[in-house]
Amino acid sequence: MGTSSQIEAGAEAAIPRSFTLRQRISLWLITWAGYLLIRVICPTLRFKAIREPGCLSDGWSAPGGIWCFWHRCVIPAGYRFKGKQVAVMISRSFDGEYIARILQKLGYRPVRGSSSRGAVGALMGMRRELEEGHPAVFTIDGPRGPRYVAKQGPVLLAKKTGQPISCFFIAVKHAWILNSWDRMIIPVPFSRACAYFSSPMPVPADAGEEQMSALHQQMQETLERCRLNAEAELA
Repeated sequence: MGTSSQIEAGAEAAIPRSFTLRQRISLWLITWAGYLLIRVICPTLRFKAIREPGCLSDGWSAPGGIWCFWHRCVIPAGYRFKGKQVAVMISRSFDGEYIARILQKLGYRPVRGSSSRGAVGALMGMRRELEEGHPAVFTIDGPRGPRYVAKQGPVLLAKKTGQPISCFFIAVKHAWILNSWDRMIIPVPFSRACAYFSSPMPVPADAGEEQMSALHQQMQETLERCRLNAEAELA
């Protein structure tokens, strides 16, 4: 049985948000613009996959288990695993709303919540998705950053479920860089792209506070290794 605060957080994550007419129109326009951008540009990319030993993904199909990646490459990543029924934790912010709608059109399973709002309910939702056989993926420095700083959610989920954590990053040779907190990349058509996948990291069910902190740091270092190696491959 969870505490009252946990129950409230879970209930909050389940309540649908209401939007003004102006916001609903904006959401419709942004959702379709983002979806069409991904469907038009990303099929032209020339993908290459690199896997570390023991990697749970073959580089092209949906990865199993718990996966993390930096928010910056959400556009090529969203295309790469479309239609695979992957569960993704998405913020309950306005920005998160249109991201969730875009990903849903691409065949993902958005689970609403973040480290700052509805975290407990969202982690419970991700656990249910794993139990139903769907991979669980975190844009791990979202929803507001700081860029390249990982949250703890995947380590907690791995401890509760016994599923290992893996990381990946997709670098693009030529891209437009948005002036946003994450420096999001929008691929230039026909560019080369490299998807780098890490080896899995197990999290023991009896891990104590000190070990959990060390595993969190290991996940942070793995995320950066994936990013740097993917970018170096295209240098």
